[in-house]
Amino acid sequence: MQTTHYGTLVIRPHSMQFVIDELLLLCLAGYGCAGMENFVNSGMLSGASVLCSLCLLYRFIYLRRTEYLISSEQIIYRHGVFTRSCDYMELYRVVDFREHRSFLQQLSGLKTVSVYSGDRMTPKLDICGVEYRMDLVGHIRERVETNKRRKGIYEITNR
Repeated sequence: MQTTHYGTLVIRPHSMQFVIDELLLLCLAGYGCAGMENFVNSGMLSGASVLCSLCLLYRFIYLRRTEYLISSEQIIYRHGVFTRSCDYMELYRVVDFREHRSFLQQLSGLKTVSVYSGDRMTPKLDICGVEYRMDLVGHIRERVETNKRRKGIYEITNR
């Protein structure tokens, strides 16, 4: 029996995904930072702008520290800033895929790939900020089929 060895594929969300996800908050922080002269509550507006800016900074760092590792047997999702977490999805449990592109993702050449599995802890994993041209579903599907064949798992359907 021939075994196939795949290298680990590392995917990090594109930085433009941050702008797409946080567009409303970016706009609010921008309006607040623009400042309005002779505004009665300018101190409160400045405070809100600082809080929005800190929130945006945290979200940007979180996105930059997010990574998806696709090995020959698992998808590993690492995320977090102050505390790091790892979620594992066994490839032989993957049952379906979905690609989605919001309007802003279409404009920036990105997509979100959803991976569905029979796993209890991680039944759905969204991989956001993937470049549109990358055939991520094809890469994962090939590894899923290899794992299912190796473990002797066959799908039975009623038609």
